[in-house]
This record gives sequence, structure tokens and C-alpha cells, in this order.
Amino acid sequence: MRLVSLLLLVAGLAAGCGRPPAPDAAADAALLTAPWDSVEAAARGRTLDVAMWGGDPFVNRYVREHLADWMAREHGVTVRFAALQGNQIVSALQTEQQAGARASAYDLVWINGETFYQLRQLDALWGPFVERLPNARYVALDNPFIGLDFQQPTGGYEAPWGNVQFVMVHDAARVPVPPTTPDALAAWIEANPGRFTWDSEFTGLTFLKSLLLHFHGGPMTGPFDEAAYTAAREKLWAWLDRVEPHLWRGGETFPTGVAQLHQLFAAGEVDFTMSNNDGEVDNKALQGVLPPTARGFALETGVIQNTHYWGIPAGSPDKAAAMVAIDHLLSPAAQFEKLKPAVWGDGSVLDAARLPAAWADSFAAVPGRRLTPPRAALQPFARPEPAAEVTIRLAADVRAWIRR
Repeated sequence: MRLVSLLLLVAGLAAGCGRPPAPDAAADAALLTAPWDSVEAAARGRTLDVAMWGGDPFVNRYVREHLADWMAREHGVTVRFAALQGNQIVSALQTEQQAGARASAYDLVWINGETFYQLRQLDALWGPFVERLPNARYVALDNPFIGLDFQQPTGGYEAPWGNVQFVMVHDAARVPVPPTTPDALAAWIEANPGRFTWDSEFTGLTFLKSLLLHFHGGPMTGPFDEAAYTAAREKLWAWLDRVEPHLWRGGETFPTGVAQLHQLFAAGEVDFTMSNNDGEVDNKALQGVLPPTARGFALETGVIQNTHYWGIPAGSPDKAAAMVAIDHLLSPAAQFEKLKPAVWGDGSVLDAARLPAAWADSFAAVPGRRLTPPRAALQPFARPEPAAEVTIRLAADVRAWIRR
């Protein structure tokens, strides 16, 4: 009872004077052991500041409406959003540290991969909190595609909330039978000059990373291995040199992002696009971004599957509200809603074997997924992300290859 009273007192004082100037260390520590109703009580009436990628209207609508409306209705929490991602989040939290700020401007950050790696190096995340969330019981945290983030144990410092698999996308009206191996793809590119490219940002990099793993001979597990990376990269370079003259615009330029690549595909300028999210093909077709003849498929030599997460900054003054928000996003209802292509098409992190039977049946038959094989059919081709250093190095090396 003394612990509950402490949390209620802290929440009451904070609610009475607005956003507190700094997190309370004792209250933060109590959140990791307090009964869940005490965490909910400490969250009531607070303001939750969320930093997240804001580049897709369907994603924005889901998080802004589904999460914000639920938090306001159920807990009296006001949710505010800032469009930050990746390095911007790292830079913001690092700047706060360097400035000696006692409180962060953010309570919840959407992260994974190199962002998580960098924030852990900065000791900028609070935890371990994940196993304190009631709905974490439905998550297979021992699944390496979930419990490891770019080969880094999450250790309870970030909560998984979406799992996606890279897919290639072809137009079945123009390319009825797509190439499904790097060699076959290279041969197709040579035979169809100007009809293939990739974007110069995250999705294109994931495509090249999937090829890198193929040339490595399989997944790159464990810490970064310089020799293994270099050997695989040289084989990748040989593949790139082979196809470059036959790419869209002769490989002299690349689409600046996957949205531009989708536009080229829809306009018939190229015959393939790609996505980091296997559920996006149906979603984008419903939006009219992709044609109804678009079809998703996996390279049989393997493609990246990864998870995105929520983290709580160490300087957040509203950690209880952040925990309540994450727990709701891990609920079967919230996970199933975002799985629908008409809503988002984002893959679930819940383990069907751990769900109540009615929910397990629902997750087995996702309404509206027609243009890409079900996840169970894609799973044999899934490859885990290599160490974060691989992504950092490959991004720099690809820029150098393009300049060359």
C-alpha cells in the first residue's frame, strides 16, 4: 500500500503542476515492481510525447487515432506526436544529455536496429520494463526475430510491437513469372534493360542487405565480423557491377525513396518495386498507390525479416503513461487491428500459440490479404538482421559504390 500511495502521490503532484521538470528516480524504480493498477493510476491525466516515423498516412492514422483516442478515453492521457525517426531520435536524446537536460522532451520513441544500438551506447533508454507489461505474456520474446534486434539482445529495454518481412513486388500483368534468385534476377535485368532499380534509402538498403546475406552463404549471426562482411560485400559488388549498366537510367541515378519507386512501378516505368513490409502490398493497392495486378514474393535465397519496437527514454518524466500505451499496443485487439491491410498491414509480434483460442483463429485468417502469400508461406525465406554495424557499413559502402 505504501508503494501504491507513493505512485499516486507522484502522479497527483505531476498532474497538478503540468509536465514535471524531471523524472522522479524513486517513482521510476517503483514502476518496475508495482502492481499494474498502480502503474495505470500513475499514468492517469498525464501527457505522453511520442517520437515516431510519420511518413505514411495509414500508419499515422492508426497510431494517432487508435492509440491517442484510446489513451484519452481510458486513462485521460493526452498524446502528442513529433515526426522523428532513426538518427533524428538519437541526435535529439544525445543533445539533451549534452545540454544537461533533467527531463527528455519524449516519453516514447519508435526504434530498432542501429537506432537501438546507438541509444544503448548512450545509456539513453530506461528499463528493463517489457516483462512488466501484462500483454507481454502473448509475445515470444525468445523468438530470435523478436528477442534480438540486429543481433542485439533487447534485454527489456525496448518492446516489440510489429514484425515485417521484406518482399519484392512484380506486376503479374507484365511479368507473370518473376525471377526468385539473385542470379535469375540479374539475368532478367540484363534481358530487360531499364526496367529494374531500387531506392537509395532504407528499403533499397534492405534489398541489398538481403543479397549480402545470400553471398555470405546465410545469416550473419553474432557480433560484426569484418572479414566475413568484406568477403560477402565483394561478391555483392560483382553482382552490382554486372547489373548496373542495365538498370533504370543506366544506374546513373536511383529513386530517392520507396515512395518514388512505387510511383515508377505504378506508371509502368519499371516492372518491380519492393517493400520492407509484406503486408504493404495489399495496403498500397487499397490506397491506389500500387495496381491491383501487383504481387508480393520473396527471393528464395532469403530476405530480411525484422521487428520494430517502442523504447522509453531514460529522461522521460511520464514513464507510466508510456508503459500503459505500449501494453495497449501489444493487446490482441490492437495487434489484430493494425494487421488488417485496410488499416496498415503491419505484422503482429504475438505468438498465436499463447493467445486465447478465439484470437488465434482471427490471426490465422487476416481479412483482406490477397496480393502476397501468407506469412507462413514466406517464413521459410526469412533471414534475421545482421549486427547493426553491417547496416551502418553497408550504407556507407553503397554510397561509395554509387559515387564510383
